[in-house]
Amino acid sequence: MPKNTISPSGSPKLDDLEIQSVEIQAIVDQVAGVVLPPELLSKVERMITSVNRQFGSDSYNTAFDQTQRYVDWVVNLPWESRSEDNLDIDKAREVLDATHYGLEPIKNRILEYISILNLQHKAKEDEARAQFVQKEQRQGRQSQPILFFVGLPGIGKTSIAYTIAQALGREFIRIPMGGMGSALQLRGQSKANEEAEPGQVIKGLRRAQTRNPVILLDEIDRTAEQARAEIMGVLLELLDPEQNFQFTDYYIDFPFDLSEVLFLGSANNTTGISNAVLDRMELIKMPGYNDDEKIVIARDYLLPKQLRITGMPVDAIEFAPDVWPAITRPLGYDAGIRTMERTINAVVRNAAMRMVEGRGSKFEITLENIKDFMPTGVM
Repeated sequence: MPKNTISPSGSPKLDDLEIQSVEIQAIVDQVAGVVLPPELLSKVERMITSVNRQFGSDSYNTAFDQTQRYVDWVVNLPWESRSEDNLDIDKAREVLDATHYGLEPIKNRILEYISILNLQHKAKEDEARAQFVQKEQRQGRQSQPILFFVGLPGIGKTSIAYTIAQALGREFIRIPMGGMGSALQLRGQSKANEEAEPGQVIKGLRRAQTRNPVILLDEIDRTAEQARAEIMGVLLELLDPEQNFQFTDYYIDFPFDLSEVLFLGSANNTTGISNAVLDRMELIKMPGYNDDEKIVIARDYLLPKQLRITGMPVDAIEFAPDVWPAITRPLGYDAGIRTMERTINAVVRNAAMRMVEGRGSKFEITLENIKDFMPTGVM
């Protein structure tokens, strides 16, 4: 078997290894194609050397499977890859205004964050200032607060988090915590276990392929009660700038620097969230919408969005003015907009079917015909 050809980012130690199988060669080639932290590379070298020595033994298949899975994970993590932030305030404001109505205090808070990133970026041009800023950030004195959106279901907590990622030009990762029953779902499991896998944080980073995404910890208040204390402990480590630059997933078993991640949190209320975790976040109360605000959101945001999604012309559906108040609260008062969104979605779906069947190209929704566009029994 020919020796492995290692790229400049590869390992001289593996270059001297007599490869025993094509399978092991494939793992070596994976390692050769990426740049890993030196200590992690040494760890991977030892694992590959060990499984290579076990070739032909009864333990080889198990050892190979474990090594292959581990290497596949570590070589596909963004150890050095990062996306470039959009630091244009005017562009960020356009994104926020195009996707959300009102919420000016929240939008201003996001623009403040982007402004500070802009100034920090400029400070890097001065090496001495850059070192000072980095030192202060690492010590937690100038790090950006984690925005924590609290409010009733359906008022846009998740969507505003996604919009923040859009405004910054970053990848977006949502980690659903509702019903989470073990801290290992965040932290990962030791690779000593046969079915072990990394936690949601590392999985999200692999999907994003960047070390500075926006990560939303969604519904923090809805974790399973029996695991809440341990989960809060992991959250504390994720959100604390004095700890998260060395976050260690149990499966990867090597520190990953999360200091460039923008963490966000959301919850319906703060019940069950530890004071230590709350202390790391800046609580922002998301207001409910009154009827007039819901009408504006439905008319100017939700309807155009649904028309774009279905590929229909922007003027294919028109609601009569007196329809909007009638569909604002069909089930009583609702602080969110999900009911309204479902209503519009149903109307657009029905109109799309009629258009494809040749029963019209434009549709006016009135109080008299809206029931014809809704599922049976809804209105």
